[in-house]
Amino acid sequence: MEGQREGQVEGQVEGWAMGIAFCISKPAAAASAFVAQEKTAARRCDLDWLRIIAFGLLIFYHMGMFFVTWDWHVKSAHAGPAIEPLMLLTSPWRLSLLFLIAGAATRFMAEKTPSIALLRARSKRLLLPLILGMLVIVPPQTFLEITEKLGWDGGVLAFYRLYLTGYDGWHPNGHRLIVPTWNHLWFVAYLWVYTMTLLALRPWLHAASERGWMRMAAARLTAPGILLLMLPVLLAFRLGLRPRFPETHALLDDWYLHAEYFTLFLFGYAIARNGAVWQAIERLRWPALIVALGCYATIAWAMLRHVAVAGSLRDVVWTLDQWAWIVMLLGFARRRLDHDNAARRYLTDAVFPFYILHQTVIVTIGHALKPFGLTAAEEAGIIVAATVAACFAGYEIVRRSGPLRPFFGLKAA
Repeated sequence: MEGQREGQVEGQVEGWAMGIAFCISKPAAAASAFVAQEKTAARRCDLDWLRIIAFGLLIFYHMGMFFVTWDWHVKSAHAGPAIEPLMLLTSPWRLSLLFLIAGAATRFMAEKTPSIALLRARSKRLLLPLILGMLVIVPPQTFLEITEKLGWDGGVLAFYRLYLTGYDGWHPNGHRLIVPTWNHLWFVAYLWVYTMTLLALRPWLHAASERGWMRMAAARLTAPGILLLMLPVLLAFRLGLRPRFPETHALLDDWYLHAEYFTLFLFGYAIARNGAVWQAIERLRWPALIVALGCYATIAWAMLRHVAVAGSLRDVVWTLDQWAWIVMLLGFARRRLDHDNAARRYLTDAVFPFYILHQTVIVTIGHALKPFGLTAAEEAGIIVAATVAACFAGYEIVRRSGPLRPFFGLKAA
């Protein structure tokens, strides 16, 4: 009975989420298409592939951070603006896409898992890696950062004692380093908070979904309308919240990113089983590709030509770029990547340990290479090869170790 009630709640929650997020009148004739549900499949392999691709791009993005002028933990002696336009190719949409996919994955898990069991499972999978990361994986990044920027020579043990006790005396570039820190693992912390928030709201969502006006609003939406209405929502967040709440990844004061990422998380949750929306996404993949390439070309041109663009216009282009890339990638993945093979199965498990390990590997190798006076191309080649090799080697060790598996987000052996 509990499983049946859970399934009923999920269907009602979807209708509520669509209605509350995108309440607008549409022709009633579209109602039947909108409520068409996605056929139950063993697994959405297209979303698995997109998750793998997005995390892979994130790893290469962090490799690039060693070579650009933007502030980061350690920097190459050859750091400059040359690859910064390329870095902007994925910046607007990479993390947004990951949160949307995470929302859809949460929906699939919630359909077959009671809320309490899901809470325990997600907490174990996300919090154990976060704890390990903050205590073991991330500290070398901070140690090497203060070594390069502040000339720290107090030794590893003294550093670690200060790190664990919340020392507030490290101020590279005038900004206080908050320790202990999660650095690149902020995504894990945010995902846990969003998942727990959704689970806490489910009874209220259930009650709200039974209201007549909410069901009517959801039924009158069309699938393309849902996708188009995300643009003003995301733009409103960027124009209204970002100037007041710049990105910090510090959880408690990051209201702009919470508004954007939690909305996309809920959106992924809401559309996960809606066949009409996924069909619309697939149909819009080519128009979205044209818009995405046009927006990126505009952003890259403005950067290369040092053209000052008015803030509101820049935000419009950025948001359009962000959403067009997401729709395009979801559409092409559904069309071309909804298939399974050994690589998908291997990488689906491997990508989370890769994510946990990669940035510390990049920072450590980048710092170690600096005394050798290598060219930028030599540094880049070594960092790419060593990071990829270390991630695969680390995963192969972790997946064979029963005690380590839960701390890297893997199921117990």
